[in-house]
Amino acid sequence: MITFFEWAGSLLGLVGAFLLATHTRFSRYGWLAFFAANLAMIAFALGIHRYGLLLQQTGFVATSILGLYRAGFFGRVRDKETPP
Repeated sequence: MITFFEWAGSLLGLVGAFLLATHTRFSRYGWLAFFAANLAMIAFALGIHRYGLLLQQTGFVATSILGLYRAGFFGRVRDKETPP
């Protein structure tokens, strides 16, 4: 199972990078690939007891969530109008 997570994380990361680099209407799905890659690599890091890699991937999860938000995958928070 560890090998599966290693390869899934690596391949999904490459897919994510490719999608973002194409700068097309499909590019936003690169963030989904990155997020899935981060989860796979977290499982891999835990499985091989490499906590530096775990910390790095945890940070990348945060950047992936930001990317997903900016790509419109979550409902955007509307600015509240300030009363006069």
